[in-house]
Amino acid sequence: MSLRDWSWIILLGAIWGCSFIFNAVLIREIGPLWVTSFRVGIGALGCWAVMFALRKPVPRDPKLWLQLGLLGVVAYAIPFALFPLAQADLASGVAAIINALTPMVTAIISHFWIGGEKASPTKFTGVAIGFVGAAILVSPALGEGDSHLWAVLACLGATLCYAISLNITRSFKHIEPTAFAAIALTGAAVIATPIAFFSEGVPVMTRPETWGAALAIGLLSTAFTFQIMYRILPRVGATNFATTTFIAPISALILGVTVLRETVLPIQILGMTIIFLGLLFIDGRIRKVWHRVPA
Repeated sequence: MSLRDWSWIILLGAIWGCSFIFNAVLIREIGPLWVTSFRVGIGALGCWAVMFALRKPVPRDPKLWLQLGLLGVVAYAIPFALFPLAQADLASGVAAIINALTPMVTAIISHFWIGGEKASPTKFTGVAIGFVGAAILVSPALGEGDSHLWAVLACLGATLCYAISLNITRSFKHIEPTAFAAIALTGAAVIATPIAFFSEGVPVMTRPETWGAALAIGLLSTAFTFQIMYRILPRVGATNFATTTFIAPISALILGVTVLRETVLPIQILGMTIIFLGLLFIDGRIRKVWHRVPA
């Protein structure tokens, strides 16, 4: 991949790492299903605002609306709900490790997907190295709380949703990215909102920081990032794009140090270093350098 594409992936991973902070603020006042509903609902409104501001044409094909709406449910409504639901009975460190499995699951799904990317041994090696780095990065948190089997399976289900949706998304590369994001998020919101209402009742948000977190996770972590995601995904591929889940824990750690004044441990620096090594393998740069070295 080009340096520009890697820059976008790092930026997206960094922003999605901030979502952990936003979720932590939101969950103080509202349930996890409402967190999901606010995220996709506000994200959809943000994307529609961009659509009208840029005067992009709105697709009128009902079949396309149905397809993208259902994709939004698989890609956003389900996984965005599974992680916060699982974390009630799952140690945060374990949840982060399972989330970091996304590139590995994506590489496997893509390899066997019809018309998907055939992963090379070098790319599989990079994914494995990146996962090891993510595990080391969050290892200090592994002792926090209990981990129940259902919660682990829920998080694995979320990574599977991400992997499948990333591969499906490539088949819609002819659709204008802004329209794609707006319709997919609208579909997710249409399903998520009534489920949240009947499951958790009417949400009550009295703190200003709760409203701020809702706007931030909807507009920044969703609407803004999805404008970028749907533009670069067709050219970088599902496996490369999924490496954003390796960047997110680093972002969350740095944010914790700068905002919450947490301490960085030497083992976490080692984890970040290993993650960057894995990204070099996935990108193919390690293989290129290896072949240039004379025997």
